[in-house]
Amino acid sequence: MLETLEALAYFALYSLIILIPLLFAIAYLTYVERKVIAAMQRRIGPNVVGWFGLLQPFADGLKLLHKETIIPAESNKLIFLMAPLITFGLSLSAWAVIPFGPGLVMGDINVGILYLLAISSLSVYGIIMAGWASNSRYAFLGALRSAAQMISYELSLGLVIVTILLSAGSLNLSKIVEAQQTYWYIIPHLPMAVIFMVSALSETNRAPFDLPEAEAELVSGYNVEYSSMTFALFFLGEYANMILMSAMGSILFLGGWLPPFNVLPFTWVPGIVWFSLKISFFLFIFLWVRATFPRYRYDQLMRLGWKIFLPFSFIWVILTATVIVAL
Repeated sequence: MLETLEALAYFALYSLIILIPLLFAIAYLTYVERKVIAAMQRRIGPNVVGWFGLLQPFADGLKLLHKETIIPAESNKLIFLMAPLITFGLSLSAWAVIPFGPGLVMGDINVGILYLLAISSLSVYGIIMAGWASNSRYAFLGALRSAAQMISYELSLGLVIVTILLSAGSLNLSKIVEAQQTYWYIIPHLPMAVIFMVSALSETNRAPFDLPEAEAELVSGYNVEYSSMTFALFFLGEYANMILMSAMGSILFLGGWLPPFNVLPFTWVPGIVWFSLKISFFLFIFLWVRATFPRYRYDQLMRLGWKIFLPFSFIWVILTATVIVAL
């Protein structure tokens, strides 16, 4: 009994150590996004609330918290309220297997990659539930678009991960990082890193693949009927998924917590700092792409996923397996 209580206390403490910084990171990612896009468009961005606008995320959170939660009269109220909770909860639960450094991981399981794939596959349920339960045509069309988009790009994303698993010989995320001691996997697998990044944009419904939220056709997509904190949970879930995809990209292609060069000035820096810098690099690409590219048409999006990424990923998996067996 005592051992069980100790294990629960350890789990709760470790969860807080991960979740509190993560929630702050999600809040300030919204601020950084607005600042980066403002700089790219020669604007100022948030600069009123706090020094350089640094308190803007808290002001936005308080505003959403004080707004009224409106539930449509014809909606399925239970599923309507469950959908944002499922979306946000799944985006946080995936962090249980992400290693921040040697031994710095909540669940160092041997099938960490499968766990992440399972969580990312389940996240589509929250969006489908939101679109259906709202009893709105706009919300339902947005949910169908999002589901089709996420499923389409999950296939190529899964094949990208398979190439890394073949190279590392393990499903454990820590061992995948340790396998990159000699060189990072972005060097032999650069095309797959590009496919991973584009698929991550589609998986998180980010521009230029933000078709489920196309304002011109669908008002706001699957979350059109949501307000106050229910809308905020969808919003926060999207940003949490952005950080999660960036962490996955860092682990799979940029060596996780490993420094770029194994020499003294670089090895002195703690691994968690390198990991944070690599996540920031991927997040900057998310923001850069949003400020640069126009939105794709839906047929272009599907053609890219099914006719280009999927066949190329298959070919790359076969080439990788062939080279590994031959050598």
